[in-house]
This record gives sequence, C-alpha cells and structure tokens, in this order.
Amino acid sequence: MTKFFDKINEMTISRRNFIKASTAAAASLSLVGCGNTLTTTNAGQAANEEGTWITAACWHNCGGRCLNKALVVDGVVVRQKTDDTHPDSPDYPQQRGCARGRSQRQQIFGADRLRYPMKRKNWNPGDGGKRELRGKDEWVRISWEEALDHVAAELKRVKETYGNKAILAKSTGPALNAYGGAMTYWGCTSDGAWPKPQQFMNGGRSRGSNDRLDLRNSKLIVLWGANPVWSSGGNPAYNFKQAKEAGAKFIIVDPLYNDTAQLLADQWIPVRPGTDTALLLGMAHYMITNNLHDQEFLDKYCVGFDAEHMPEGADPKENFKDYVLGTYDGTPKTPEWASEHCGTDPDLIRSFAHEVAVTKPMTFTSSSAAARTSVGEQFCQAFLTVGWMTGNVGKPGASVCSNNRHNTQSYGGPALVKAGGAGGKSPANPVYKEPTFPGPDPFKTDWHGIVIDEAWDAVINGEYTAGVRGKQPCDIRMIWNIGSGNVLNQNTDIMKGIEAFRKVEFVVTSAHFLTATAQYADIVLPATTEWERLGGFLTGNPEMIIFYSQITQPMFEAKDDDWMYAEIGKRLGLDPADFDPLSPEQKLFNMVAGCTVMKEDGSGYEKLVTITAEDIAALGVKGTPQEGRISYQEFKEQGVYQVPRSPGDQYTYIDYKDFIEDPEKNPLGTESGKFQIHSQGLADTINAYGWNTLAPIPKYQYVTEGYEETFANFEKKEKSGYPLQLTTIHYARRSHSTLDNISWLREAFQNRLYIHPADAAARGIAKNDIVKISSRHGQVIRPVYITERIMPGTLTLGQGAWAEVDDATGICKAGATNVLNGGLPTGQGVQAYNTCNVQVEKYDSKLETDYLWPKRIVAAQGGNK
Repeated sequence: MTKFFDKINEMTISRRNFIKASTAAAASLSLVGCGNTLTTTNAGQAANEEGTWITAACWHNCGGRCLNKALVVDGVVVRQKTDDTHPDSPDYPQQRGCARGRSQRQQIFGADRLRYPMKRKNWNPGDGGKRELRGKDEWVRISWEEALDHVAAELKRVKETYGNKAILAKSTGPALNAYGGAMTYWGCTSDGAWPKPQQFMNGGRSRGSNDRLDLRNSKLIVLWGANPVWSSGGNPAYNFKQAKEAGAKFIIVDPLYNDTAQLLADQWIPVRPGTDTALLLGMAHYMITNNLHDQEFLDKYCVGFDAEHMPEGADPKENFKDYVLGTYDGTPKTPEWASEHCGTDPDLIRSFAHEVAVTKPMTFTSSSAAARTSVGEQFCQAFLTVGWMTGNVGKPGASVCSNNRHNTQSYGGPALVKAGGAGGKSPANPVYKEPTFPGPDPFKTDWHGIVIDEAWDAVINGEYTAGVRGKQPCDIRMIWNIGSGNVLNQNTDIMKGIEAFRKVEFVVTSAHFLTATAQYADIVLPATTEWERLGGFLTGNPEMIIFYSQITQPMFEAKDDDWMYAEIGKRLGLDPADFDPLSPEQKLFNMVAGCTVMKEDGSGYEKLVTITAEDIAALGVKGTPQEGRISYQEFKEQGVYQVPRSPGDQYTYIDYKDFIEDPEKNPLGTESGKFQIHSQGLADTINAYGWNTLAPIPKYQYVTEGYEETFANFEKKEKSGYPLQLTTIHYARRSHSTLDNISWLREAFQNRLYIHPADAAARGIAKNDIVKISSRHGQVIRPVYITERIMPGTLTLGQGAWAEVDDATGICKAGATNVLNGGLPTGQGVQAYNTCNVQVEKYDSKLETDYLWPKRIVAAQGGNK
C-alpha cells in the first residue's frame, strides 16, 4: 500500500488519475492481518471471484444513514451496493443509499488518507513555536509513542500551570474527563431554535409528524424550509411522494425553489431568510379577520390566543390575537405589513393562509432551517401558533410538527426497532455544566462552558458570556480536538477561528484527512473510519436498524479514538479500566443483545436477536443466551432489520391523539398542561441567556444580520454595504464537511452560488463568472448559478466546503460558508447560519473547477514517500 501511494504522490492528481488510483487501491490491493502487510491480486480476477457482501457503515450525518454493502474479495473491496434485502414497495421500502454513500469507497481508500502521526515542523513543546505558521507549516512524521508522549506532556503542563479550564474541547472524551475535564462549547446547531419552544409550548413532544403511512390521509402538506431530497437522504422524499400520489397537495415555503419543490410542489411560497415570522403573522391576520381560525380548538386546547384564555397572572393585553390585530400597538400585522418584511406578495399570503385554514386534514411541518437564525425562537412560536389556529392536530392526516428533520422527516412515533446500550460508564466532564432551565438563576454557577458562537472570541479576548452574570474571564491555552470532527470548518466565523488556533499554546486533533481543523493543528493523529472498526449500529428512521461490520483492517498507522484515549490516559497516570472498562467486543455485544423490536400488536417491545451459548463463546464475551426474532448469525449476515409495514397495522401513530381525545387525563408537560401560545417561561428562559429579548407570544422583531439590516436606513430604504441575504444549506455532495474531498461528488454537484438574474444583472455578473461574496466576517469566491429558482435579494451556497484560505488576501477559494457566517450568539445559543448579510461582485481572476484540484496528500518529512 505504501508503494502504491508513493506513486500517487508523484502524480498531479487529476480526476482521471485519481479515479484510476482509487479504483486500483480498492481492487488491486489486499490488506492482510492487523498490520500493513500487502498482497497483490489481479483486479479483473478479483471482480470475477466470489466474495462476501458485508454491511458497511454509512455513518455520516446526512439523515438517511442508509444500507451500504461492500463486496469483499480476499480482503479487497471491489464493489458497493445498497439495499436489496427484500422487494421494494411503498409500504415496505428498501433503505437505498444516495450518491454520498455509494462513493464511500473513494473516501475510505482515498489517496489523501492520513497515514501516520505528524507534528508541525516549527512546533515546540511549551510555547507552540511560531504559532503564526499553523495552517501553512510543513509536517514531520513522528511515531505513535512520540505523538502520545507529546500530547500527554502538553496536557499535563497546561493543567498544572493554568488548570483544566484552560483547555477547550468540543468533545472531551473519557480520558480527559478522568483527568479533570475541560471547558467546552454548548448551544444549538442542527435543531436551530426549536428545543426551548418545544419544551415550553408543547411539552417537548412534537418533533415528528404522524406516522408515514398516515401522511397519505393528508389533503395538504406544507413543508416549511425543508429539502429532504438533499438534507435527509433515504426515504423521506419517497414517503412524501406516496402522499402526493394519494392525492395530497404540496406547498413549499423557502427562499429557494429547491429540489424537493421540483419533485413535489404544487405551489412555492418564497420568503426572505429570517422573516418567516412576519409571513406567519400576516397569515394569522387574514385568518382572524376572516374568521377562519378554529376558535373551538383554541379555546379547549390552548392558552394565550385571546384575552379570554390567558395563563393565570398574565396581562390580558399580552394576547396573540390583539397583537396581530394591532389593538394596542397600533400596527395591524396585515399581509401588506408582512410583505414589506418577508417579500411574499400580499395576495399570495392571503391565498396561502386561506388554503391552510380551510383544508382538513392538513400536515403543517417545519424543518429546523428557518429556526437557524438570529432570535429564531420567534419563528418557532409563530409557526406552532398558526398551525394550532387551523385545529389540525391529533387526527388522521392532520398534524402540526416542528423541527422535522433528518430521521424524523416524514416519520412520526416511537422507534419500532432499536439497539441496546454499550454498557459501562464514562466519567462526566467536571468542568462543564450546561445552564439548566427553568430556574431562578440558571447561570449562578461558574461551572459551565462557552456558547458555540462565542468560542473563538473567548480564546482571543479572554472572556465569555455567562447569561445574567455577564462577561466572565477565561484563559484558553490549549485546543483538544480528538474525536471531535472538523470543528474549525463547521463552527461559525472561520477567520476568527484561525486567529484563535494561532493564539493558543497547543492544538491536537485526530482526523482521517488533512481537514481545516487538522491543517491548523500542532500534532495530528490519524484516526480509523467506521469501516476499519469492529462494528456498530445506525438508524436513519424508526422502522429499521443497521448492524454494520468491519470491512477492512486499519489503513497505514490509523488508530481508533478509544485507543488514543486509553494510551494518553496511561501516560497521565490513569488506568483505562477506570474510565473505559469494557472491550470493544463487549460493547458491541451489549448493543446486539439489547436490541428490541415493537410487538406486532403495538403493546410494547420484545427481544430482537436470538443469541446462543455458542455465539457467546465464539465472540469471547460475557452474556446470557436469549430468544428473539432473528438469530445472531442471520442478523450479522443480513446487516439490517426492518419492520414490515402495511396500512392499518398496529404501528400507526397519530401525534397528540391522546391529548385531543381527553386533555384532562392526558395533559401536556407545559405550564398549563395545554398548548402554550403565551409562555412566560419560554420568554424568561431565552432572556436569561443574555443575548436578546423574546416576548411570551409570537412577535416580529428585527434581528442581527436580518433583512432589515441589509439597509443602512430601513424606513428610508437606503441599502447598506451588505444588501443581500445568504442562506447556507445542506448540500447534496457532502454531509456537512464530510465527503467534500471526493472528486466524483465534487464533479457531480458543483459548489456554486445561486443568484437571481436581477441581482446578477445589477452587478454585471454573467453565466460562468466567478464572484466574490463578502460579509462583515470574511470573503469567499465561487462560480455562479444564475436562476429564477432563488428569490431576488437572496443567495444560497451549500455549507461544508473544506476551507482554503489564502493568508495574503484572506479569501477562501473553496466557498466555506462559515468564513461568511459570523459568530452571533442568540437565543438559547443558536448558531444563526441563515441570517447573514453579504455583497457580491464579479471576480476577475480565474478559479479552476474544484474537482480538478490536487488532493491534500501529505508527504511529511521523515515519512515514507
């Protein structure tokens, strides 16, 4: 393998050469045993010989986590396929993988895999040594012994000199926790602003919709800010398609006429980013003034809609109806008022509101995208309230479902099959304690972490926000990133992140490739992928579970994170048995033995897997024989268990059915036991975080880098230097930043900026041009895609590109969106990815298509070339 990659290093890695190289790596080389001993086999012969199809992990967080199988011939992966374990049908669909999963062989055996531990050439223990060279220094190969000694010594030095709070880690791991822990980040990323509104307004229950088969009973399905075709790989879009074929009309609300709209939409409602609340209030005004809201439902199941149904002790004037009508503030929230902010035509607002109000049954569902904004909680409040105004809750085909994303997109109800726990108990982080709500002073204690959006500022400026206590001092000296992913790339404000990484005394990371986070580290540890580990479980929806196995031995000198934790722990004088007592084999067995499946009558769960004494002996683990539906051997060979479904079965789930049928016997976990349109608890909680204020009812307020801030003077309509709005969406070619290095995917899904023809023409931008996108926080360049699919004044760029920042110009040529997204702490610690003001201009220099860029292949000094 080493000689093979030496040849790759000597080439210019064009797409053609890389595909040749990757194919050869997968089909012409065999990994034998636990080391890197290689035997060569003929590729054509390997393809023709009988092999074994093994279920491989497709573990990336795209939402689908679908079935991925690898054909292994004499230890060589020669092909991949997806689910063919049973015939496909709408009721019992296969768990088919997407382009991302099908390209995974190119990832695992990629020419750019990290091969051995490395240190930065100019790094010195103790002070970091020329920290300004992080990100552009040369690399030196070191042994695992040397690497682990350095990491342990630096950890010990920082702790003894500055204390554990001088260490910053996204994921601390058991060894670091056992050694006293570290400061860490907290906040909301994927969920946006939904967690607290769900907790206080509906008792935390409504995350998914009704059962997917029940979707076929809906006459209308509204998808708000949702694009499951791209962001929820797997079956969600297929499930919605079945509802459409059953007669449902689809309305898509989004700044972009996205791929899901192309597949499903009967109507597209364009809306400016971060102004969805205004649109919803305009809809509410139309419904109220035309008496189209379900007053009986609101009276019985909600509090706070009108003055007659307020929570005890609340000001009757602070009700939603009077706010919408402008009774006390003098501003009726008419469709015309809404349109000034959201950009949606007033007549379209009226027709949309009318259809939503009169169509029953209806499914009203939102993803988390519209809540990934400054003060996103106001959208969550308004969305739930307008949904409840229709009365479409707790009945077949009717639901109001929030934060419907990933494995909950089109799926409602409890998991029908699930894995057991791994067992064992890892120590908690003694330093970190997230603010707990409700409470009189959730920030009273010093022992909590730093909000995500403020992490880099905290490193640079030596202080962080602690809610009502205001700014608190901190002194971060080390960044620990073992087992934490590509945090520099995926946290907001990459330019400040680079500054923070270059300030601290020591940075360590584990990685599969030279990601942005690894690039700016001092020591990089090569980590195994899930294909190189013992096995585990994944699920992309509540009806199936995937039991994946090891596909190949670890590449080069790669090790898994648990091994790293154990070895570092030993060097710190810790006994790994104290913080990670179980072997990988025992953990995996515990998960298998603990698998349960819902009984066919829906009354509860039973064991899934039959395990014999012979199985336990062969696995060399501790356990007890048990009876289940499927034998251990069959489960391992099949690699998936899916619960068969059919209309009318006992698994049908109607969200809130029990509450609607008897609200007295089945109260919600809210202040009143009902739906809280007025929630003082929610307002107090958000306000306690200290970044902005929130009213107890849905109100529209201007937000940082929202639409109104594209103007220097909104009332006079004088535009600012950043007159456009950018949304940063999940993109089909990668899962967050994972897989962005795969040339096949780069070519298939080119990372272009979506811009409306009017905005392009106003800036002299034409087809095939390269443009520079600038925000208050940084600059990127990208090719453009000029299309009427995007709303005027708004732009879209896929998030997750691997940052390629030129130190001289500060420009990222890859288009990493977090160069543009600033760290804007808001609400409950929400990362406001979708409120970002930018300017766009033509960029005269050329930019080579990124699938032709050379791979990030590291030939470290002292390493094998």
